[in-house]
Amino acid sequence: MSKEKTPARGKYGEVVSRLQEIVSQLEGGELTLEDSIERFQEGIRLVKEGETILADADKKIEQLLSEDGKTAPLKLSDAPTPVATTSVAPAPAPKKPAPAGSEEDDVPF
Repeated sequence: MSKEKTPARGKYGEVVSRLQEIVSQLEGGELTLEDSIERFQEGIRLVKEGETILADADKKIEQLLSEDGKTAPLKLSDAPTPVATTSVAPAPAPKKPAPAGSEEDDVPF
């Protein structure tokens, strides 16, 4: 049972697709304990495989961005400027009750 080697993007898509199937099966709750453990083990293997594919892609991107074997600096001038955060003003202190006989105490109803 030999599979043709697919490009990394296709292989990564297959890994993610299979992981989604495994998660659905595990969440379904219809697997035996033994089957659940087998699916979990397969999922761990697939996660490691996916991480390897992504790490290889990251290395390739770094190579493509490099100049003379050194990583080229990224131009941040095109990056969006971070928005400054503002602090929230503290809530005003609660009003003290007006003393008896004051205007605020004269409610017509």
